[in-house]
Amino acid sequence: MSSAPVPRTVDLGTVTPARTRHAGRRSCVALVDDAVVVGTADGDVVALDRPTLDERWRAGADTERTAAVSVEPFGDGVAVGERGPQGTVRFHDADTGALRWRYATATDVGPPQKPSRFFLPFVVDVRSDEDRLYVAARRYERDGEHRSFTGVVYAVDGGGDVVWTYEADASPIGLDADGRLVAVAYNRCPGAHQKGLVVLDGETGAVRYDWDPGTDGQRRVGDVSLVDGGVVVASHGDYRGYRLDDGGAERWRVDLARPQRVDGETLYAYPNHVRATPDGVVLVTGNTYSTDGRETRSLHPREHTAFGYAPDGERVWTAAVGGFAGELGGCGTRVAVPGAQHFRTRDADGHGLRLFETASGAVTSLETDGVVTAVGLDGDAFAAVEEPVVYHDDGTERGSYRLLVGTTGRE
Repeated sequence: MSSAPVPRTVDLGTVTPARTRHAGRRSCVALVDDAVVVGTADGDVVALDRPTLDERWRAGADTERTAAVSVEPFGDGVAVGERGPQGTVRFHDADTGALRWRYATATDVGPPQKPSRFFLPFVVDVRSDEDRLYVAARRYERDGEHRSFTGVVYAVDGGGDVVWTYEADASPIGLDADGRLVAVAYNRCPGAHQKGLVVLDGETGAVRYDWDPGTDGQRRVGDVSLVDGGVVVASHGDYRGYRLDDGGAERWRVDLARPQRVDGETLYAYPNHVRATPDGVVLVTGNTYSTDGRETRSLHPREHTAFGYAPDGERVWTAAVGGFAGELGGCGTRVAVPGAQHFRTRDADGHGLRLFETASGAVTSLETDGVVTAVGLDGDAFAAVEEPVVYHDDGTERGSYRLLVGTTGRE
């Protein structure tokens, strides 16, 4: 794997360092025409001139305890999803940052049960086509040992009017849309909704088909990516990847980080992300877990690994990604994987960004002191957010809160 040229950086201010365990997303970034748009942990959205990285505009959140966690170009503006008391989706003019409209998803998913971050309404994902914005939002609550989720998927037009909604008592974790279809992944299904994948009609919101790995427990699907004639899913339920045809029929499936015995423990790792490209599919696994409890003495050999598959399901490469990936970035045949904490080993040498060519494997890597939590990719250019981190058994603060903008060094 080659190293990326040294990126340009922009200070994003101060933020409480990440700790050993993951607290969820609190930043986002996208490359939009001739600008870089970054959302921060205090709810600010900042647009920077792409050639110079000079600030063009800045727009703040309306409420405290708000982070900008998802961003998507849409028409002549950018849509931003928040994690905060209102779980707001807001739409800003791309040139000036002026607020065009906002919508509080808490209207539908409900207000937070508690003020702590995990209970705040959360805009999980935002995607768009030429005419509409598609949004997935959720809210979590707990009553004693009973845990529940409220999830809503929206189609929104350019003026901010909601065209349709799809509701479920489950936790949406990701979606993909191509105008014709909207595919929604549900990772936790503790209630009546027991389908890990729902594919909706993009025009009407009607259910076209659904699918589930058919496993016991609440865990279902970790991510979904549309392909021509179907979808690819990362299955939390059985730790596999699936290629499904329209209608949900299985075309192929692959084992990723299935349970296996390692030094007397049964270990597994969830497949958390998938990205389909014209050349094939990339699937990425997360942290090691044990069937015997929260702590482990060993690591699953396929944790924190990217797997490259040909369109027919043949595996053509694997590569380590260093740590937990909160998301994937993609453009054309390339996939970018940000590497955050490795909470089992606390190995800071794994922090960084990896970029892969789907058909052949590794392209470029970027090492960072802090953890990389968000990434945007556009041709040969990338933009990523680095956050500081302090591991509990070390106490050293590594990295800083900053934007990294660079190229892969390859045409």
